[in-house]
Amino acid sequence: MNPLFPFEWIVATRFMREGRMQTLLIIGGVALGVSVIVFISALISGLQSNLFRRTLDFQAQIIILPPEEVARPLREVNKQQADKQTATLVQPRAQRLRSVDQWQKVRDQLLKMKNVSVVAPVVSGAGFVIRADANRSITLTGIEPENYLRLIALKDKIIAGSANVTSSDILVGIELAKDMGVSMGDKLTLRTASGGTATLIISGIFDFGNKGQNQRAVYVAFRTAQSLLNLAGGASSLEVNVADPFSAETIAQDIQAQTGLKVESWISTNAQFFSALAAQSMSNTIIRFFVGLTAALGIASVLVVSVVQKSKEIGLLRATGTSRQQILRIFLLQGALMGLMGSIVGSLMGWGFLMLWRGIAKNADGTPLFVINFDPMLFLYAALGATLVGTLAAMFPALRAARLDPAVAIRG
Repeated sequence: MNPLFPFEWIVATRFMREGRMQTLLIIGGVALGVSVIVFISALISGLQSNLFRRTLDFQAQIIILPPEEVARPLREVNKQQADKQTATLVQPRAQRLRSVDQWQKVRDQLLKMKNVSVVAPVVSGAGFVIRADANRSITLTGIEPENYLRLIALKDKIIAGSANVTSSDILVGIELAKDMGVSMGDKLTLRTASGGTATLIISGIFDFGNKGQNQRAVYVAFRTAQSLLNLAGGASSLEVNVADPFSAETIAQDIQAQTGLKVESWISTNAQFFSALAAQSMSNTIIRFFVGLTAALGIASVLVVSVVQKSKEIGLLRATGTSRQQILRIFLLQGALMGLMGSIVGSLMGWGFLMLWRGIAKNADGTPLFVINFDPMLFLYAALGATLVGTLAAMFPALRAARLDPAVAIRG
């Protein structure tokens, strides 16, 4: 016997050829299930990546702020009044713009942490832009371009000019530029509540794809913002990116414990969005489970019928010296082969569905609705998963076949 084709393989493939229609139907069922898994998994992964990218395009993953100012009673209660029930009305204090205490030291401390990739000091506050009789309220952000441009996708969102601001430059959103009737090279006057005023030249216009950000966000040089907001030498926040964005909340809690500062992660500030991502992932897992279960039941039912139909052949094999272990392996091989072949066909079908989706799902300007990346590991996992499901599904029929008594099987 050819060593490349052991006895179990020959018998398993012969049984599959004899029940050709059943084999093709179950391979088709597995292929359809795998194609659904591949397509849905890639689609949800692309959608999540798109939503995730849009959320963090204009937002740091972790923001470190000064601790909030709290109101305290102006006088202490004396010992004679301590036993009496008293009611005190304390109004919360208005939070004024303050600098992170010793922010340079905190920045150096953060850069030594294992998972921290970028730390950028920021000066941010409210203000107005004025041009002739028009004015708009804005959120003024002072940045150091060499660090801040590694933090968010501002550089990629520039549609005119450059993101590298100097002391005389200002970056505005496309909506604000339309509202104020300005373009590249025009001048805008900035004014803040602290009395700071500066006339700056528009050196860049950006489009975040978010109307609110495009109307309100304004970027200037770090030292310019310090002067406008009366925060000389200070930084109103430190903004941080980490290697794994989904670990941001854990790292934020560690930073807060070490520094005693107020620390917020994108997960806590976007709790509903994060819950939606978790729900999508759970839905994907549930779909995979039920598709896999359906494929397993199909393989098991076909092999149970095959055991009944081929009971005499199994009896003859047992009578001629075939061991129970060999009979077991024959049916396990059938399940594994049907799962493997179904996964290969299903992966190709899934890839075809994804290509079709990429051709259909487009914006009005012809750009993709969202980017779907083809991960080769997804196809590998689908093939391994389908093969494993096929093998496990064949376990019960294989055990039943191995336990058949030769004499009883031959008599039928």
